Order: sequence, then C-alpha cells, then structure tokens
Amino acid sequence: MTSEGDEAHRSVIPVTVETEMKASYIDYAMSVIIGRAIPDVRDGLKPVHRRILYGMGEMGNTHDKPTKKSASIVGHVMGKYHPHGDSAIYDTLVKMAQPFSYRCMPVEGQGNFGSIDGDSAAAMRYTEARLTPLAEAMLEDIEKETVDFTPNFDESTKEPTVLPAKMPNLLVNGSSGIAVGMATNMPPHNLGEVCDALCAYIDDPDIPVDDLMKLLPGPDFPTGGVIMGRAGIREAYLTGRGKCVIRGVAEIEEEGRTPRIIISEIPFQVNKANLVEQIADLVRDKRIEGISDLRDESDKDGIRVVIDLKRDAMPQVVLNQIYKHTPLENTFGIINLAIVGGRPMVLSLPALLGYYLDHRIEVVRRRSEFDLRKANERVHILNGLILALSSIDDVVAAIRASPSADEARGTLISRFGLDEAQANAILQMQLRRLAALEQQKIQEERGGLQKEIARLQDILQDRTHILAEIEKEVVAIREQFADPRRTEIAAAAGEINKEDLIEDRPALVSLTATNYIKRMPLDAYRMQRRGGKGVIGMATKEDDVVTDVFVASTHDYLLCFTNLGRIYWMKVYDIPESTRTGKGKAIVNLLDLKDERVNAVIPVREFDPEHFLFFATKGGMVLKVPLNEFSRPRPSGILAIKLKEGDELVDVKVTDTVQEVLLTTLKGQSLRFAEDAVRPLHRNSQGVIGIRMREGDHLVALSLVSRDHLLTVTGRGMGKRTEFDEFRGHGRGTMGVRNIQPPYGDGVVSAKAVSDGDEIILMSASGIVMRTSVSGISIQKRGTRGVRVMKMDEGDTVVGFAVIRPEDDDI
Repeated sequence: MTSEGDEAHRSVIPVTVETEMKASYIDYAMSVIIGRAIPDVRDGLKPVHRRILYGMGEMGNTHDKPTKKSASIVGHVMGKYHPHGDSAIYDTLVKMAQPFSYRCMPVEGQGNFGSIDGDSAAAMRYTEARLTPLAEAMLEDIEKETVDFTPNFDESTKEPTVLPAKMPNLLVNGSSGIAVGMATNMPPHNLGEVCDALCAYIDDPDIPVDDLMKLLPGPDFPTGGVIMGRAGIREAYLTGRGKCVIRGVAEIEEEGRTPRIIISEIPFQVNKANLVEQIADLVRDKRIEGISDLRDESDKDGIRVVIDLKRDAMPQVVLNQIYKHTPLENTFGIINLAIVGGRPMVLSLPALLGYYLDHRIEVVRRRSEFDLRKANERVHILNGLILALSSIDDVVAAIRASPSADEARGTLISRFGLDEAQANAILQMQLRRLAALEQQKIQEERGGLQKEIARLQDILQDRTHILAEIEKEVVAIREQFADPRRTEIAAAAGEINKEDLIEDRPALVSLTATNYIKRMPLDAYRMQRRGGKGVIGMATKEDDVVTDVFVASTHDYLLCFTNLGRIYWMKVYDIPESTRTGKGKAIVNLLDLKDERVNAVIPVREFDPEHFLFFATKGGMVLKVPLNEFSRPRPSGILAIKLKEGDELVDVKVTDTVQEVLLTTLKGQSLRFAEDAVRPLHRNSQGVIGIRMREGDHLVALSLVSRDHLLTVTGRGMGKRTEFDEFRGHGRGTMGVRNIQPPYGDGVVSAKAVSDGDEIILMSASGIVMRTSVSGISIQKRGTRGVRVMKMDEGDTVVGFAVIRPEDDDI
C-alpha cells in the first residue's frame, strides 16, 4: 500500500507515443552525430580517435620510446575515457596505423595490422603501437591550458574536448562516418599543399577558391591513383559537396611475345584481393575477353597485379573494360560535413581553413597567456632570490635565529619585504646557489625570462602577431613532415588544361623602364659577330627604354620583384607573344600592382625548399630566403624583402647554399664571397651588408660564380670577360676590388657569369637588339677597360643583356 504523502508527490504526465519516440530519437541521433560519427572541424577527430591519441600521450607512448602492447593501450583508453567495448577502440587503433588508410599516420604499429587485401589485424595481445611525431604535434601544448577539459564518463578524471592540433588534420587525413540522417566523407590531402593553402588564407582571408586550388589542387590519397578531372573537386571546395573519379595506375607493356597490363596503384578504399577476384570473374563469365592469365605479384615494396593478354588482344580496349566493370575506376563522393560549435555543418574549403585557423588562434592565445603567467611567476621568485643573495649574511642569520621553518618564513616576509612564495624559494635554496657562478646564472635566467615576457606580451597585444606565430608553426610542420604528392590529377574528357596545350619552349622576355613586357621566340634573332650594329628588337615609346632581357621557358613561373620589395607571380605563357618590333603589354595589366614598378624578374620551374632566393639591393644589402617561402602566389603579391628608406631591389638569384656570389657596382668595383656567409632568413627581412661603397656609387649587378668567366658590360658598349679567380681575397661587408675601369661618364650596366659556348643578347635604350657569341669577347685582367662589344649611336646606351645557354637554343 502507498501512503497519501506518496500519492501527493506522484504526478502522471500523459505523453503520446509519437511525441516520446520523436524526442528520444532526436536525442539518440544527436548523440551519434556529436559523440560518435562526425569529426570536429577543429582537430578533425571523432571522440574515439581523440581519446586514443590523448590516452597514448598520457601513457608516455611516444615515438622516441619503445612500443607498448595494443592491449594495454586499449585497456587504458577503455577504462578511463571510452567505455564502449574493446573492439571499437582496437579497430580504430588498427586503422590509424595502416599506411593505406591514413595519408599521415598518427600511430606507428608493430606487428600485423591488416593489409590492403582486407586481412584482419592480429589480436591486440600480439601487436604493439606508439604515437608518430605528427600525432605528438596534435597533442603539443595540451598541458598549457590551451583547450577545455570535461569530466569523463564516471567523473573520475577529465578528458580534452578537442586537441590543440598543430597540424590541419581534418584536411590532411580526411574522415568518413555515417550518422543518423547524415554522413561525412572527406578525402585526405597532401600535408605540404594544405599548409601552403593555410598560409595563403592567413595572408588573405578573402582569397578565392580558384587561387587556393593553385596551392591545393585536390585530394591526395595514400594509395595514389589518378583523379580524372577537376570540376568535381572545385564544386566540393566551393559548396562542400562534390565527387571525383579515381583511377588506378595501369601500364601496358608490349616488349615480350604477348602484351600485358601492370596495375601498380589502386583507388582509395578499394580491396585489392576483391579487385583481382572481380577481374577473374569477368574473364570467367566472358564479359572481358583477351586475358590469358592473371596473378598478384604484390609484395612489401608495393602493388603489382599482372594481367597477361592474348596475342590478338587490344591492350587499351581490355584496360578500358577493366576500368568500366571493376573498382579500378571508382567514384569518391565528397561530403565535407563536420561539427562546428556543436552543430553539424557542410563546409567549403575556405570555411574549413577558417574554422581551423580560429581554433589555432585560440590555442596560441591561451598558450601565450599560460607561458606569460609562468614566466612572471618565475621572475617573481628570481627577484626574491636575487634580493636574498644581495643580503645573504642577514638572511642566513635570520633563518638561523628562527626556531622553526614557519617562523623563519615569517621573519623573511616581515623583515625583507618578501611574499610567501619568495620566502619558500629562499628556504629551499641549496647552498651551491651561493657560488658566484650560480648567482650569475640566476641573473641570466631573469634576463632571458624578461625578454620572453616582452615577446609574449607583444604576441598577445596584436592579432597579426598571433597569425605570424601560427604561420611560422605551419611552415615548420610543412618542412618537417611534408612529402611529395602521390595522387595525380589529370584532365577529364572535355576538360581543357590551358598549360597542357602550350608548348614548353624557351623564349626571350624583355621589360622596359615603364614596365612594358613582351615574350618573343628566340629564333627571331640571327647571330652576328662582335661589334655588329644589331637589329631593331622593340618599338618603344619615345620616353621609354628597355631595362631587362632574359631567357625563360613558357611553363616557368615568373617571380616579379618590384622596387618596393614586393613579389608577384605569373606564368611566362601568360605574357602575350609579340613580334620582334612589337611594343609589348603593360605589366600592370597582367599583375595587380600598386604604386610600384617591376625592376627584377626571374624564372622558376619548381619551389624547391633546398634552394634559396638571394636578394641584392642598390644600397649593397643582401638577403637569403628559402625558395619555398614564395610558393604561395597571391594576386595582390606579398612582401619579399624589407628595404631601407631610399633603397631599391637590384637583382635576385636562385642559389643552393654552396655557391659563391659576386656583387658589381656602377663604378666598376666587384666583391666575391661565399653564399653561406649570409645566413637564411624569412621573407620580409632586411638582410645584411653585402658590399660597402664609396659615395656616389651603387650596386648594379648580382652574379653567381657558376660559369667560366664574369662578363661585364658598360653603358657605352664596352665589355670584357674576366676569370673569377681574379676576385678572391675579400669577405662580405668589404669594398671588393677594381673589376673594370669605365671611361669618364660611363658606368657598368650589368655583369653576368658566362661560358665560352654561350651567346648574349644586348639591348640599348633606343630598343636596338644585338645577338653575339661570348667567345668573341676578349678575356682580360681585372682593372682594364675592355673592348667594344656593341657600337652605340650618339646618345644611346646599353641597358642590359641576356645570356643564352646552348641548352636554351638550338639555332
């Protein structure tokens, strides 16, 4: 029986079955969406992945320590963070250690972790694992209160709601999952390309998707393959949804008695054993004819499926049938669905980059606040120690006179004006700290901390400084972990790739003082002997003069440097081809120039991080920057070098750290020194002094000691070749030695490294062009006046020359 009091407190709320099922189903759906199937946009992880990585980090299971049994990892994670059964945790751990499942594996496995044929991993008691360095970067700074923590399932401890994620993991490794009423299927990408795109987004948050695709052209699957077409990728980057067709890589060999097809790469998430079985079934059912034998010769070095064909078979027809009827050609449906602020959202590429950047801004801000607080606390303690050491006799006497530690602490606080933390530090101080050297170390530690405090305060006071810190970390991640792209992107049927339609051939590019640029074929000029008059090479405006000429391939990038130290990008083929006498096109119509002019242009084919750009300015300053820091083109350009007031950029060269450079001035001074005398700096740096010059002199040329001679040409057409050995004996920052003795009123216009087999094309201010062989110009000692290289009309001057190597031209 129940009492009347129980009846009074009991109430019955009538609820229809429909309403209760709807509410319960929504709760269940959100639980699956948020807590199981969809990744967080910030770190790209689902809860089970995050708990495994955090648990392994908590166990000290890092890459520099021995692997641990998978069973112990699973037990730790299941007991503290993920009470959903060991099989779910172990299956996730196994997948994170499979090189064919993850583009950048977060876990390094030891033992049998399955295969691309669908073989299962060994039991967890037989396998071992540990974190990779890249996964440790995901956890870096988590101990510095950079992310929020929440109670675990039994509130016995806490777990992070998100990882600091120094790497943009969601784009790099992708994700897939089926929730309730929605699904995500995000492809992996190349780490280096993602970092480049992120840096470009940091520089310009409004950067268009088409510009981002120049840096991040598409997915990069761990199993390689070929993506057919870019339209689906672009649609996915714009809207968050799209699809791309992936083909395996297959080659036709016809060297033996019978042709055969060799499959070396298969599409992402395709089971190789099932693929081979499907091909065999198609042959057995006679849906594909012409195959005589099929065998899998794959090993630890890679995939190799050999398909022997009959003598009368047409290999390309057979291969097309395999593409049509098997997963060797597969469609990957892209759905960029992720959790943003507790809600599932379909995201474009700029949105994915933006949300990740917002997360890193918060992490860096919280990390800087933590470091600043700890640094201030340490400086406070050091101030107490320094105060105690300055009156050490009185401090020791006070402590010895105290009957207990508590009273000694109180005496220190009241007598010397210390607080409790400082007093405790003094009481715990070891006797060895009384040594003079130890006291100096305390002073040095305080000085270093004060500099660090100033740096951290600077970061926290300006968002641009936080962004610069993030960009520096992204570049470091790229340099440490990036690897070459594995998946090729090919044009689909009907898709026209502009670059593929343009012949890759050398061309002569010229630039005028008023920034008119044009591209001309090299065969527009016939060779002449030294001293010839040349031919008309450019019809300039009356007040315009040609200032630069050089040879480049049509597929090269042109790095265009302005007088303000900014850099702009374009392809050589983007410059309209002109006739020999054509005026060209204003470069302002090709580049988004501000109030500036282009005065240095160099061609580059690839942005190799092992190479550098070496800058030289009119005032004699030099700067060396890694080439890959300029691999992220922006329509609005970026700042390449910080110039002093009144200084200008003269020239830029591509170097490889082992070369020597030679600087030449207007009045004929030259200085040679080793490139490694200039340490690499980041772009937008000022650099160091390269050459010192007398009043009225300035730098006109930067050359690399990479050929046989230095060819120096003056404005009045005089020139000579000089052995590079003539310029030894002086280091960076000196005045160098006399190279050429130009006549009164004349001056050096340029100096370049040449060899006997080279040719040069000279241009005058009035547009006269002359092509001649280098071997016809005398080799003379330094300090001489040279010989007549080009006859000049009254009032005309040479403004520059280009060197043509034998490999540039076959005419």
